[in-house]
Amino acid sequence: MATNKPRYTVSVDDELFKEIEDFRFENRFQTRSEATVELIRLGLRALRKEREEKKN
Repeated sequence: MATNKPRYTVSVDDELFKEIEDFRFENRFQTRSEATVELIRLGLRALRKEREEKKN
């Protein structure tokens, strides 16, 4: 499945790889990439929320 989206490679240690795989299967993502993108979104959302709370 071709895509025009930007791509890059990330290397992780065995422990982080296992955590990503566990998250993937627990949340029924079809691909590792989908799971990784969701984890990034969740992390960025948490950072934004934390920053907003610090402002108030």
